[in-house]
Amino acid sequence: MAQYVKKDDDRDEEAEYSPFSGIEKGAVLQEARVFNDPQLDSRRCSQVITKLLYLLNQGDTFTKVEATEVFFSVTKLFQARDIGLRRMVYLIIKELSPCADEVIIVTSSLMKDMNSKTDVYRANAIRVLCRITDGTLLTQIERYLKQAIVDKNPVVASAALVSGYHLLQTNPEIVKRWSNEVQEAVQSRAALVQFHALALLHQIRQNDRLAVSKLVTSLTKGTVRSPLAQCLLIRYTTQVIRESSMNSQPGDRPFYDYLEGCLRHKSEMVILEAARAITELSGVTSRELTPAITVLQLFLSSSKPVLRFAAVRTLNKVAMTHPMAVTSCNIDMESLISDQNRSIATLAITTLLKTGNESGVDRLMKQITNFMSDIADEFKIVVVDAIRSLCLKFPLKFRTLMNFLSNILREEGGFEYKKAIVDSIVTIIRDIPDAKESGLLHLCEFIEDCEFTYLSTQILHFLGIEGPKTSDPSKFIRYIYNRVILENATVRASAVSTLAKFGATVDSLKPRIFVLLRRCLYDNDDEVRDRATLYLNTIGGDGSVVETDKEVKEFLFGSFDLPLVNLETSLKNYEPSDEPFDVSSVPREVKSQPFAEKKAAAKKPTGLGAPPPAPTSTVDAYEKLLVSIPEFSTFGQLFKSSAPVELTEAETEYAVNVVKHIFDKHVVFQYNCTNTIPEQLLENVTIVVDASEAEEFEEIATKALKSLPYDTPGQTFVAFEKPEGVPSVGKFANVLRFIVKEVDPTSGEAEEDGVEDEYQLEEFEVVAADYMLKVGVSNFRNAWESLGPDFERVDEYGLGPRESLKEAVTAVINLLGMQPCEGTEVVAANSRSHTCLLSGVYIGNVKVLVRLSFGLDSGKEVAMKLAVRSEDEAVSDAIHELVAN
Repeated sequence: MAQYVKKDDDRDEEAEYSPFSGIEKGAVLQEARVFNDPQLDSRRCSQVITKLLYLLNQGDTFTKVEATEVFFSVTKLFQARDIGLRRMVYLIIKELSPCADEVIIVTSSLMKDMNSKTDVYRANAIRVLCRITDGTLLTQIERYLKQAIVDKNPVVASAALVSGYHLLQTNPEIVKRWSNEVQEAVQSRAALVQFHALALLHQIRQNDRLAVSKLVTSLTKGTVRSPLAQCLLIRYTTQVIRESSMNSQPGDRPFYDYLEGCLRHKSEMVILEAARAITELSGVTSRELTPAITVLQLFLSSSKPVLRFAAVRTLNKVAMTHPMAVTSCNIDMESLISDQNRSIATLAITTLLKTGNESGVDRLMKQITNFMSDIADEFKIVVVDAIRSLCLKFPLKFRTLMNFLSNILREEGGFEYKKAIVDSIVTIIRDIPDAKESGLLHLCEFIEDCEFTYLSTQILHFLGIEGPKTSDPSKFIRYIYNRVILENATVRASAVSTLAKFGATVDSLKPRIFVLLRRCLYDNDDEVRDRATLYLNTIGGDGSVVETDKEVKEFLFGSFDLPLVNLETSLKNYEPSDEPFDVSSVPREVKSQPFAEKKAAAKKPTGLGAPPPAPTSTVDAYEKLLVSIPEFSTFGQLFKSSAPVELTEAETEYAVNVVKHIFDKHVVFQYNCTNTIPEQLLENVTIVVDASEAEEFEEIATKALKSLPYDTPGQTFVAFEKPEGVPSVGKFANVLRFIVKEVDPTSGEAEEDGVEDEYQLEEFEVVAADYMLKVGVSNFRNAWESLGPDFERVDEYGLGPRESLKEAVTAVINLLGMQPCEGTEVVAANSRSHTCLLSGVYIGNVKVLVRLSFGLDSGKEVAMKLAVRSEDEAVSDAIHELVAN
């Protein structure tokens, strides 16, 4: 409709213009009066409808009055015999249908067109009618729609099938009655009809796994002519394979022969779809991959860019899990490095980096060097990530790869690109000890001319951690102090902290560091001056060469494991007094919802209408609530509050969940209750707890809820005493007791007399994970080293048969209740070994770090090595005891 035309009046200053530029809604609505002319001008009417459609698609909104006026004017155009105009009328009715209240009156004209002899009218009338119809009218026209599905004209049949696909969302019961007709349409000779019929039939049966399996079985044996339908069938087949693989024996893969057969199809899209499906099969073997890789290798030399792109992208994904299977394609992919399409070239390079061998790294780097200057930053980032992975794969080649990264770091580029390079160098330094000194020098040279404040501060921070551990730390001082002289205040402050880390860690450098820090006392920025003053006074400003106290190092440079939102809230609530602010009083855990009431939460506005969430601390909210209750005010510092545990099923008369509040000597159960019956008022609501299966717990207090009106959440509490500092566990049975009073629906007043009643709730447990806070660490390696091996405990365990390594990792994380670090909770697909890093704080504020190493053998038996470091020997033993039991 809207063709953009180029004016040739002035060739030096050619400008693109649109025929719709400058049009206004009011003017177009005036033009719409042409629809009422006695002698209709079909061309003029089509132009006005085009403008209306343009306005609607650009986001202009019509009022109900405007939409209704336009709609009534458009209905008069049904008198015209012009086919082109009639098609425009169908389009504008579809667009106006959400706006005009009276749109239903046009249904008689549409039903007339639906039975017209003109096939174009019939197809479009079906589409519009199904768009504007409701359930009542749909039953009246159902017979015509069924006939249209099996119509000989493919345009009409496709229109009916697509309409059925959309109607399935609003009127599923009616559409499901068309299964026989849709089944017949699947056998159609028309390609699009077969495609749409298969899509609709699958949608109808998608919730019945057996029916989908039967559908796939019947069609894979038959002949599906349409390439589009064949692609759909391949996708449904892979879905069935994925679901059936749970129950089948290893090596027994149904429908694989069908997928392999599709690799010999005459349509390229079917071949690609089948190859992609085979490569994505879970637990796919090298033998199963071979035919798919062979086909993709042929496409790499295709003259069509789209085929080359599709093939290299699929091979790139395969290389992540089966690099050896792709090596046979390396020669073909090397020729793609010079491909005119930069996307293809980038994918070829990253695939080669994943599949290449150690001897070919130098040659590959030479090819990439010429290539990097020709691609955009987003592609460069992909290449950099692949180089980082290659360096970790071949550590002996770190010099070649590090030099390449340092060279491209000096070239022009945006922030994300430079950040990706810096992150890669940092990762290589951490994982390859021999690369540390050269890598740090490359970073130092980069910050000499770095335009990004964030990167400069991050590099300085990293330099402060790793620099003092090198053989000659003094060579980095010049680079750091240059930042104090030449940079902005943020970078200067970061440089001061880095200098202080060198001074605190390397005693021989102290005198020189103190001289530099004293110069910083005269900086014009108060943050820089304050940091310099703090470091001089804590490390030892007299310049003597003495070892810095361990406590001072921990205070200045230790890991900060307090959530900032909690610290901010505690500081705001702190009232100045003789007692100084106590950092240990700051809660260590933050949760998302203070009193999780799923029903109440579901009624809150979402999307654009929702108010912005307030940054409140859940732990603070819980602590304030518990301190305000006299029975619990003497329990001391709240250690942890659990996530809510549901004690009732959804849509029951009463919704109850429990939050477990853990103290050193006590546990308080907070029962959040909601009454979902409008005609009832509950009074004197209590929970009767049976702790016979929790021997170490003794009930000491209960706080009842006086009144629980309809849909108003309330809380009742039960407190238990337990041995001090001991992670006691047990199971608790619960019964909700209350007095129920009937409520008059008209007046809203409750009757005076009530009846005692009770409601059985689900059981819940206090487990060992409830005594562990999820507290992450920013650098696990440093935190692990700082705890030291004094209280380290290491042992190996057999976890028995598991479906996958991911299941075993998730089970152990949930058992310990600790925070996964550095993304190690994610297990790669088909992985047979994995390392997971966890951190937390055990009851008594004891820091705990865990390193888990998993292995999976051919019989799906999982073995695990558990290494624990903590500040207390008893806690390390307790973690092992928990896993052993």
